[in-house]
Amino acid sequence: MTQNSSQTIDPATVNGWGVDADPRNDPTYPMRDRSADTETHMAWKRPPLQRPEVELLQSVEHNRRPAVFGTSSPPSGISGMVRRAAFGFSESDWRHWLMLLGADRINMIEGIAQDLGRGHVPNVPAEMGMGAEWRHNRGGLARKVAIGAAVAVVAVALLGRNEGRSHARSPRRIR
Repeated sequence: MTQNSSQTIDPATVNGWGVDADPRNDPTYPMRDRSADTETHMAWKRPPLQRPEVELLQSVEHNRRPAVFGTSSPPSGISGMVRRAAFGFSESDWRHWLMLLGADRINMIEGIAQDLGRGHVPNVPAEMGMGAEWRHNRGGLARKVAIGAAVAVVAVALLGRNEGRSHARSPRRIR
């Protein structure tokens, strides 16, 4: 049986309908009901600002920093240069976000290079969560491995074919 859009729905028959209609049952109601508030709803003192000890990147949309911010990974290296350039654009500009995504990927490569430079070989499968994937989603892991292997085989085949062509076209030296 299909229901026309002109038919009305009885709210009593819909599970969860109007669950927040009663203010006594709405945990956010006192915060949202500001009709009785005249002056006290924003009468709080701004906490003292945290002093930055590392370089911070700030959006061009904001004229001041929040009171507290993270400083555990300041921008550095090539990824830091890309991040600095990204913060020259507005958050509404797609270039800002694409550059930040690219900086994350560059930072990942920088981290692997840093690990290798310290003599530590990263355990990439463990860091990608393959152990958990094996325990909880074997089919998905098998599909990912198969797709990755297929892409690798195609890439090697294409590179080998192009390399063979470049050798065939190169002039031969006569001795």
